[in-house]
Amino acid sequence: MPSAIIFDIDGTLIDSVDLHALAWHDAFKQFGHDVSFENARSQIGKGGDKLLPVFLTSEQIRDHGEALEAWRGQRFKSEYLPMVRPFSAVPDLLHAIRERGLKIAIASSAKKDELDVYIDIAGIAHLVDAKVSSEDVGESKPSPDIFDVTMRRLNVSPPDAVAIGDSPYDAQAASRLGVKAVGVLSGCFTEKALMEAGCISIYPGPAAILACLDASPLVR
Repeated sequence: MPSAIIFDIDGTLIDSVDLHALAWHDAFKQFGHDVSFENARSQIGKGGDKLLPVFLTSEQIRDHGEALEAWRGQRFKSEYLPMVRPFSAVPDLLHAIRERGLKIAIASSAKKDELDVYIDIAGIAHLVDAKVSSEDVGESKPSPDIFDVTMRRLNVSPPDAVAIGDSPYDAQAASRLGVKAVGVLSGCFTEKALMEAGCISIYPGPAAILACLDASPLVR
């Protein structure tokens, strides 16, 4: 039986993927780059350190990458953050996990201030034992740094943890450390993409995990 569950948050516990994609699309346009909403959406789940190189050259990143990312952050907070809502049954799922004696962590490629707001929106601050943002690590997902730091904060080893996320980048990061990955379809990625990235089980969303909890990899 696992001893810790590590959740992603964007697209996993809160409905924010499309809103992040819009903010990135707006930011690229502001700085003169033609990046469609769909292309931006395909990269949500990565931190800016991994997302920017998909669309910009090294020279462009050096010139205005930091300014673009900062503009994106402010755009998201002012225009899109008020629209973010939690998925159904999120606090109930975390309550049920805690009742079974497991530790809970949030490991996200978001910035620390954004992550704190998301946790409040989801109503789960009192249920979380550890939280790790992109600012706590050298590289964001799909690098495994975030899960490595999270497990050290929880004092658990990879075989004792299960990671839950909506993107292939979550599964890839977890799998590189030997952490079992479970996928949810509440973000923007397909079941096929999640399976190919290494997910051992896939659910429609948090409510579905709760309904099947005692038969799931989270507690078996």
